[in-house]
Amino acid sequence: MTEERLTAKQAEALRLEIEELEGPRRTDVVAAIKKAREFGDLSENFEYHAAKNEQGLLEARIRTLRGRLDHAIIVETGSGDVVTIGSVVEVEDDRGETIRAEVSAVGGAGTVSPTSPLGSALLGRKVGETVDVQAPRGSWQATIRAIS
Repeated sequence: MTEERLTAKQAEALRLEIEELEGPRRTDVVAAIKKAREFGDLSENFEYHAAKNEQGLLEARIRTLRGRLDHAIIVETGSGDVVTIGSVVEVEDDRGETIRAEVSAVGGAGTVSPTSPLGSALLGRKVGETVDVQAPRGSWQATIRAIS
């Protein structure tokens, strides 16, 4: 597994997700499996197979998150002059549309990965700079309007 750069806040978000998955979510899945077993013949028991499948997905997610944390490098957030991991950046694309996203390896709504075309083009840049974004569907330019 490769190293992943995370802010302390992003690492904490992963830890909280693991706690949720290992606590209440795991308890719910175990209860669903137990209930499904009570229905009888396991070979044709849809509820049992669905619950076991959910358990497998849950455990895989936990392993993935633990692996990410084990290989994480905690970085400090920048001062706001330069785009770093954890920066919230507002950019304007070459069509005049505004995009606001946090540079984050954790993912989720409103984030852009530091290894994505946009994220990698923004890292280390300052307000006012225009960057070339080499995306799979073609190149485009983004001008950094704000960093927080």
